[in-house]
Amino acid sequence: MGSSSYLHLARPLAPAQISSSTISTTAPVSVTIQPQALFSILDHASRRPADQERVIGTLLGVRSEDGTEVEIRNCYAVPHTETQEQVEVDMDYQKSMLQLHLRASPKEVLVGWYATSDELNTFSALIQNFYSQQGEGTWPHPAVHLTVSTVAGKDVEAHTYISAPIGVTPERAADSCLFVPVPHEIKYNDGEKSGLELIASAKDAENRSQPLLTDIEVLEKAVEQVLDMLERVSLYVSNVLDEEAEPSAALGQFLMNTLSLAPKVEAEDIERDFNNHVQDVLLVSYLANTIRTQIDLSNRLATGVLTMGDKPVVDGEGGKGGHEGGGGGRGGRGGYRGDRSGAGQRGQREQ
Repeated sequence: MGSSSYLHLARPLAPAQISSSTISTTAPVSVTIQPQALFSILDHASRRPADQERVIGTLLGVRSEDGTEVEIRNCYAVPHTETQEQVEVDMDYQKSMLQLHLRASPKEVLVGWYATSDELNTFSALIQNFYSQQGEGTWPHPAVHLTVSTVAGKDVEAHTYISAPIGVTPERAADSCLFVPVPHEIKYNDGEKSGLELIASAKDAENRSQPLLTDIEVLEKAVEQVLDMLERVSLYVSNVLDEEAEPSAALGQFLMNTLSLAPKVEAEDIERDFNNHVQDVLLVSYLANTIRTQIDLSNRLATGVLTMGDKPVVDGEGGKGGHEGGGGGRGGRGGYRGDRSGAGQRGQREQ
């Protein structure tokens, strides 16, 4: 949510007609953002023209049955031009891309739009009302507006909003809206967490690149992180017991619940199971390398050319040469001699 705790009011310049039936009534209480959607937004922002302050696009994802929870999974860019006087959005492109994306991902739906700027200017309400309309919009659910700051040298901040119609008449409600902040969360799984940590580690390198880690290195890094967390928890508990740190009932309950999930096994059993697992992994790796070697050897034997002397043996060519040379009546070896003899005879006749 950031430091802002107030409501944002936006009133565009040009009025538009609206019907009271197009006003959405269900508001989401939480929004979840997947990392791949943020990466697509940042990539779109990095490719924008130098004279363009912000870019916009469409958000897609899934929504709960009651519409109170929205998960943003994907997005795509929408061309638009924006000046101090007017804003133009390619609606035909938006509709075509939406149809194509829904064919590829039928489980996802239109949930809103994004902009790479924290500012909610006078044109944000026009675009918000377009995505909230009935038929081709998110109606009867409100459209989620995601703003992502892309200022160089500063942290990336995301904010999510929904809109509420305002105005004394339906005509004024069309070109005005009240942006209401809603809570959001950036959620990722274990696989995505590993990728994000690898990408984040490249910021400290001079060439902004980071080599991929092997399985053993990943395991070593994970064990080091677990040991570091255990050391922090042990230090905190020791400080609380020594009355050097203020105790927390919520944190203590969380630690108790976490420790209750630990399996009741001996250290020797854990070490034995771990060694067995490592042996299984090594066996699978050895068999995979053996199969890969056998396949490569078979391909080489199938595509290789057997040679004898200084020329290759080609089926049928030796027999043909032997017939012409008159000495190829004893299989492959005689055919090869016949080929050389026949070639010599042909060369003499040509001379």
